[in-house]
Amino acid sequence: MRSETRNAQPPSVDAQRALALARNVLDTEARAIASLATRLGAPFVAAVDLMLQCNGRVVVSGIGKSGHVARKVAATLASTGTPAFFVHPAEAGHGDLGMITADDVVVMLSNSGETDELLLLAPHLKREGAKLVALTGNEQSSLAQWADVHLDVAVDAEACPLGLAPTASTTAALALGDALALALLDARGFSVEDFARSHPGGALGRRLLTRVADVMRTGDAIPRIAHTATLAEAIVEMSGKGMGMAVVVDEHGRAVGIFTDGDLRRCLSRGIDVMGIGVAERMTRTPRTIDADRLAADCVVLMETPPKVMQLVVVDRDGALIGAVHMHDLFRARVV
Repeated sequence: MRSETRNAQPPSVDAQRALALARNVLDTEARAIASLATRLGAPFVAAVDLMLQCNGRVVVSGIGKSGHVARKVAATLASTGTPAFFVHPAEAGHGDLGMITADDVVVMLSNSGETDELLLLAPHLKREGAKLVALTGNEQSSLAQWADVHLDVAVDAEACPLGLAPTASTTAALALGDALALALLDARGFSVEDFARSHPGGALGRRLLTRVADVMRTGDAIPRIAHTATLAEAIVEMSGKGMGMAVVVDEHGRAVGIFTDGDLRRCLSRGIDVMGIGVAERMTRTPRTIDADRLAADCVVLMETPPKVMQLVVVDRDGALIGAVHMHDLFRARVV
């Protein structure tokens, strides 16, 4: 018997059947969300207001598939300006209930509304004074009756062909959780900068938080040459600082030009005597500049604007040279 099982051929995929089933799943779940949207009303507004006025934290709980959705809802709330965390209902019944205070709002997810672990907690939470928002598929369920606000997430059918695995119901609950989080985001006036501050470790956070001042080269690391210098002196400065350019400054330290390796190649191709000519005669008189307090990501936009450049000059309000940025600096800072 074991030999027959080991040698049995694995089942093959019926492409047409698989695609038809997949389309039906997506259609069923899309209809579940669309139906949910038509049922939104005063209870949704009440739930948003309850969480907005919360002086503590929003605590999200659920078990099984609803527990996985609850974790994601808690994470979305936390990252969009609403302090929130997930508590496992079974663990709450064995001590973690102490994490929840009278100032908190507890959001419970249960499609049936009859989940034992949640129903065990509900009376304790109410006695403590915490507010309860329930997301269930049954308005008459026990959990709905315990709740201060009940949100109906019922679906007509699960997408599972057996009608067993939570699919459309969990999708609907997840979508409604996102709707709550983003309604709260809007009500709080949560900004792009606020979002970035809660995501400092990711690419988005780096793009939205890193300033030019954080990545620019300063002091002696800036390739700098006086406007009275010779082209030969500019070349030496360029070679020593490794930025492929030298910023030309006047007697007041203001950036009045830039001499790049591209300018040098053009001089050489024309047979110009680089030893006997002043840099001011061959520099580009309109260097591309940026302020130090601008986002480092803005450097990329300026550099990519035709004609493309690899370096930017950082100046203050008076045009004085205070830094320089090369595209490689942006790569090192992982801004691009």
